[in-house]
Amino acid sequence: MQRKLYDEDHELFREVATEFNAREIAPHYAKWDDEHMMSRDMWTAAGEQGLLGLAVPEDFGGMGMSDYRFRAVLDEEFARSNHLAVGLAFHLHDDLVLPHLLAYGSDELKERWLPGMVTGEKVTSIAMTEPGAGSDLRSVRTKAVRDGDDWLISGQKTFIGNGISGDASLVLARTDGGTGRGSTDSFSLFMVEKGEGYNTGKQLDKMGLKASDTAEIFFDDVRVPGVNLVGEVGQGLRYAAEQLPQGRLAIAVASSAVARTVYEATVQYTKDRNAFGERIIDFQHSRFELADILTEVEVTETYVDQAILAFNAGELDASSAARAKLWASERVKSITDRCLQLHGGYGYILEYPVAQAYLASRLLTIFGGTNEIMRDVIGRAIAA
Repeated sequence: MQRKLYDEDHELFREVATEFNAREIAPHYAKWDDEHMMSRDMWTAAGEQGLLGLAVPEDFGGMGMSDYRFRAVLDEEFARSNHLAVGLAFHLHDDLVLPHLLAYGSDELKERWLPGMVTGEKVTSIAMTEPGAGSDLRSVRTKAVRDGDDWLISGQKTFIGNGISGDASLVLARTDGGTGRGSTDSFSLFMVEKGEGYNTGKQLDKMGLKASDTAEIFFDDVRVPGVNLVGEVGQGLRYAAEQLPQGRLAIAVASSAVARTVYEATVQYTKDRNAFGERIIDFQHSRFELADILTEVEVTETYVDQAILAFNAGELDASSAARAKLWASERVKSITDRCLQLHGGYGYILEYPVAQAYLASRLLTIFGGTNEIMRDVIGRAIAA
């Protein structure tokens, strides 16, 4: 089935992304994986190639490429090159932090952060999750208290991608002075620079995507200038909810790209590998399994492509994004598992991309809101 999502401009952009993966990432990725940290030089190289901050307007140094198909191309190339950790790091920077600044940030915040986010000189993270608050953001306990024109932020965040390597974090904090589970207007968003005083804790050792650093971060009465407030006081949860469709679409896109890549690698492996005097692909079970997988890959691509077009048209609502994320991430989890099985013992060896994809894809049903939460979002929309 031929996809009709992309046109010539997207394919030209794909050439740039492919070259970037080959030149700037492939020679170093294994080292970054071992060190659990990618080079900052990679970020500035990406900026030079125009791969960061695609949606940033020209006034702030970007190209104003609001067409999400370009981001999808980039994710596909990260998946095809087996550089999934870089794709995750870019997702945090471009699909989670950036939309909040573009939609709600003051001109001063935009002037301060957007140009550097485009060039890669400023790397960002998003700090919402806490040890006691994951998908339930109304249980966030990090607090921000006014002190003159500034805010004092105290608390702890965890599972923060780019937390060590990044320069700043978009932080969700409680600003109503209350305790216990907050209301929808109890929280606000702040852009907090690492240099303003937050500390990074230990680097967390993940089962996959190791080249992307993930950490705890701590705030101990960190003084944040009032101008670093993103949007209005008390609107943090509303802003997060409004931007969730893009974040969840990005996970669906990555899931679809990984599923396609792993399927194609498995077809080639089963053609090259022999057992009992026959190619693995010549066994009926292998062909039946691959037939099912291909069908799932193409159905997922078609579904996600429609979600991308809906997002471009401003029509991707929270339930639709949740459905795309739910479907695609569940499919890639199943597909990588079955493809690993078709690789036999080699599938369990980390040198093989299918093993790395298996470990990486397991995050996708958890990240961006667990799939249990996705089902709740969808179910509530059905019942409304």
